[in-house]
Amino acid sequence: MDLRNIAIIAHVDHGKTTLVDELLKQSGTYRENQATTERAMDSNDIERERGITILAKATSVEWKGVRINIVDTPGHADFGGEVERILSMVDGVCLLVDAAEGPMPQTKFVTSKALALGLKPIVVLNKVDKPAAEPDRALNEVFDLFANLGASDAQLDFPHIYASGIGGWADLTLDGSRKDLSALFDLILAHVEAPRQISRRDEPFRMLATTLGLDPFIGRILTGRVESGRLKVGETLKALSRTGEKLEQFRVSKILAFRGLSQTAIDLAEAGDIVTVAGMSKANVADTLCDLSIDVALPAQPIDPPTISVTFGINDSPLAGRDGAKVQSRVIRDRLLREAESNVAIKVEDTPSGDAFVVSGRGELQMGVLIENMRREGFELSISRPRVIFRDIDGERHEPLEEVIIDVDDEYAGAVIDKLTSARKGDLVEMRPAGHGKTRIVAHVPSRGLIGYQGEFMTDTRGNGVLNRIFHSWTPYRGPIQGRRQGVLVSMEAGVSVAFALWNLEDRGKMFIGAQEQVYEGMIIGEHSRDNDLDVNPLKGKKLTNMRASGTDEAVRLTTPVRMSLEAAIAYIDDDELVEVTPKAIRMRKRYLDPHERKRAAKVG
Repeated sequence: MDLRNIAIIAHVDHGKTTLVDELLKQSGTYRENQATTERAMDSNDIERERGITILAKATSVEWKGVRINIVDTPGHADFGGEVERILSMVDGVCLLVDAAEGPMPQTKFVTSKALALGLKPIVVLNKVDKPAAEPDRALNEVFDLFANLGASDAQLDFPHIYASGIGGWADLTLDGSRKDLSALFDLILAHVEAPRQISRRDEPFRMLATTLGLDPFIGRILTGRVESGRLKVGETLKALSRTGEKLEQFRVSKILAFRGLSQTAIDLAEAGDIVTVAGMSKANVADTLCDLSIDVALPAQPIDPPTISVTFGINDSPLAGRDGAKVQSRVIRDRLLREAESNVAIKVEDTPSGDAFVVSGRGELQMGVLIENMRREGFELSISRPRVIFRDIDGERHEPLEEVIIDVDDEYAGAVIDKLTSARKGDLVEMRPAGHGKTRIVAHVPSRGLIGYQGEFMTDTRGNGVLNRIFHSWTPYRGPIQGRRQGVLVSMEAGVSVAFALWNLEDRGKMFIGAQEQVYEGMIIGEHSRDNDLDVNPLKGKKLTNMRASGTDEAVRLTTPVRMSLEAAIAYIDDDELVEVTPKAIRMRKRYLDPHERKRAAKVG
């Protein structure tokens, strides 16, 4: 069967996974009576909850006798390690752009990778049926983006199509029939070239591994595109590292191909197709699986280096071991190394103490998703504040700089610009009206200045602002940046919190806990209204006497406490604080629980 391999690129919430749902339905992938779900490609629980694509996944549809392998790529730059590998498997990209918002930062990130590989794009202007849609403006912005990214003349001569993923239609003109997606299918067949690997089917077998998985029945599995030759079940292959070193020799126990949403066992894999191979024990992502006669590894796409690091440690609080079963440092280390094996954008290093591990990655969201997965698996952890990774370039210290694009109501634009430029050492690049009473702000801000800024931004914009960020470049170190301005309220007792005590503490600041919650000495229970930390007693009850009160009692009515999400807590803490993560709770605490230790550490610091 003739083949096409294509990746779909889009910013978060531009409708990519919804469009793939419709492609699957209209290509006849589902049986007539088959039960289907929304966002079928977002199979991970966290992906469904957050509405984002985290893991790159492939599917396959048939149209007019041609098999189209479709790869759904992550829409967030924090998961860009997935994107950089996946794009090496395809021959074209389908760039999905919201007709109202235009190309956004994550679109820019993935598109730059695709253009650098020489892939020719198809631009799909999605959501053109929205009231605020401006497809002509969005199309011009896409052209400008391609030009700025150094696209070739052939790439700039891209076809475009108007679509509504949720409506299930695509047309070459705005005033088309709006019936189905047949125009998009036909455009893919016409514009995307068949894999050039098809002409190499008589050569020895070679395949570059791009994703790693673990199947409970067949063990370690590697997915990639067959670069040359044919492969049958039972044949013997060898695995070569990037440098050409032989890692192992193994017998192929199973070959799986994507057919719709599921993977089906096949007897023969041919050059050009995207398949999954089982049987190896050591081979990893970016390794070459090849015939025994081959000694040269396939070139692997370089991966951008990490920009932030977080320390994962054992949970050593007084409440440790109550919720989770996986609490030992050995178990935590094994889990982190397993993650680093399948996700090449993550690096894991041991600390001298041996009970903590430095995990480096792309951003706070990537770290948050890893921690959330671990707590759901029964782990208990203590997490440090994210730290930016510095680089020495020509003997000068450099730090990562991020491009921030903000859409905000006109009345709040001044406050946002002031925070980004003066307090967080950013540079304003562009400011223009975005229509409908909104302003678009583009700024270049050091990554250090954005750690913990999301919560402050939502407060400044009354929850109406939208902030998108992406790594831009390395910049010379810009000097110290002020961290959190407020101090915290720290419990000086261990026990169960009392409503009367919390009610009296409300004058001191915002509370993070409610009544009848377990607390311990050194646990952070609220934010102080001033800039210093304050030790308080949340267990102090009302003094009782045998005298009867006459109308002097006040009813205790507590303000609803602020409940921190995992990412919010990690961004909120200071350098001398930790986040305690268990399957059932997220707490913040001081690194040193004893107040005397804290004072000594402050003097040394």
